[in-house]
Amino acid sequence: MSVPETAAAAVGRALAAGGVRTAFGVVGSGNFHVTNTLVEHGVRFVAARHEGGAATMADAYARMSGEVGVVTVHQGPGLTNAMTGITEAAKSRTPMIVLAGEATDARSNFHIDQDALATAVGAVPMRLTDAARAEEQALEAFRVASRERRTVLLNLPLDVQSAPSRPLGPAPVVTGAAGLDLAAADDATAELGRLLAGARRPVFVAGRGARHARRELEALADRTGALLATSAVAKGLFRGSPWDLDVSGGFATPLAAELIRGADLIVGWGCALNMWTTRHGTLIAPEAKVAQVDLDPAAVGAHVRADLGVVGDVRAVAAALTGPGGAAPGYRSAELARRIRDEGRWRAVPYRDESGAGRIDPRTLTIALDDLLPGERVVSVDSGNFMGYPSMFLDVPDAGGFCFTQAFQSVGLGLATAIGAALARPDRLPVAALGDGGAFMGIAELETVVRLGLPMVVVVYDDEAYGAEVHHFGPHGHPLGTVRFPPADLAAIARGHGFAAVTVTDAAGLAGVAEWLKGPRDRPLLVHAKITGERGSWWLEEAFKGH
Repeated sequence: MSVPETAAAAVGRALAAGGVRTAFGVVGSGNFHVTNTLVEHGVRFVAARHEGGAATMADAYARMSGEVGVVTVHQGPGLTNAMTGITEAAKSRTPMIVLAGEATDARSNFHIDQDALATAVGAVPMRLTDAARAEEQALEAFRVASRERRTVLLNLPLDVQSAPSRPLGPAPVVTGAAGLDLAAADDATAELGRLLAGARRPVFVAGRGARHARRELEALADRTGALLATSAVAKGLFRGSPWDLDVSGGFATPLAAELIRGADLIVGWGCALNMWTTRHGTLIAPEAKVAQVDLDPAAVGAHVRADLGVVGDVRAVAAALTGPGGAAPGYRSAELARRIRDEGRWRAVPYRDESGAGRIDPRTLTIALDDLLPGERVVSVDSGNFMGYPSMFLDVPDAGGFCFTQAFQSVGLGLATAIGAALARPDRLPVAALGDGGAFMGIAELETVVRLGLPMVVVVYDDEAYGAEVHHFGPHGHPLGTVRFPPADLAAIARGHGFAAVTVTDAAGLAGVAEWLKGPRDRPLLVHAKITGERGSWWLEEAFKGH
């Protein structure tokens, strides 16, 4: 007589059959059985050292792989430990499922209102309510995550998990989006075509929702003479185009800022056009028209005025607007192509090297690393005063080369982000760029990097402080003892975890990086860079205006 399948096993089997290939987590009693079932059905399980790291790894993996991310955690504290990573994923509309055990008995010390936690951060709370429907409910969670691009908390009550389930027939195929007024969408698309036809200086700003549509957007830009820019999360999308301005917003080069401000039409493609991307709206000229194309109607006009909103998929809308006919010059000219080639990257902008007294200028450091590291790379950047240097001075080959978990602006997610991105893109050199604050917050996952055998380069920009606060409050005479720290030997800490490590205080110190790159790269490398910290970052000066 066969043993009936439990609801926990049905959930794991259904998700594996639905296409989940990798899951991240920390296993406790409440998620033990569902996690083992995932493994039994061929899903790779990556054990993190902290649930917060596991959630961010799953988020980054989903972003870089195009798959639904999965993180599995214990009830109660396992979930609360993961909440910062879950918040980042939810704010970014990452398709991700959080499998969390749940203690429904209020007398349990593990009992909390897990639904309320999910709702508070913008995730979608769902629950396994009937063991006999476990497979069906798991597939519905997968549908919401994948089709609606939402982060879903699937609560797994302990008593329901252990009850017997029943097999479900083939899952229905879900196609398209429900409730879309096609006539209205067609009218808005036609109006966007009219705006493009009348524009003399159009600029496209593509966000994460446009990462699948490079070919269509470039074809439409060629027809309309538009210049191409991205939000930070879509950095690299148009790499190689002679009309690529790189990132719009706080990370924009002086040339990019000049040209975007000069636009008479700005079209945001799958891009919220938030305060980061528009420098609090200052990159949009008062007389410029603004249009947004997005699957989410709520995104249109949420941060800046929008003269037109088109609700639809970026690729489909761009393709519909690119018909036969001649190309308009628009914003483009031979002289502008030359300027973009010569001035369109930060490394072309002159600066005074401030290295000295045992510290290296972070610009000098990052330009040297850009020259040293292979071009086929995936760069993950933590939050903090340093974050613009790798974001602006490290080039990436395409949008799959940059992972930016910054919707919540939390310090400490960078290393876990790099792990998830590395597993999604094993064909590229993973590079984690961290500040010293974020490095110490996420330091437990150094062991995870070593255990997984990832040939990762971790660069720590160490100014021995929470630099953003130092430069924001210091000029006003406030005491800074709470945000400064004594020196720490991060290279020694990394070696203790099994890393190779070098300490860099000047350009000559990067010889150790060049040596590691020669091979065999059998251990990851940590670069402890002691950077100058006398100046604040201009991009965070902009950000603080929104706080």
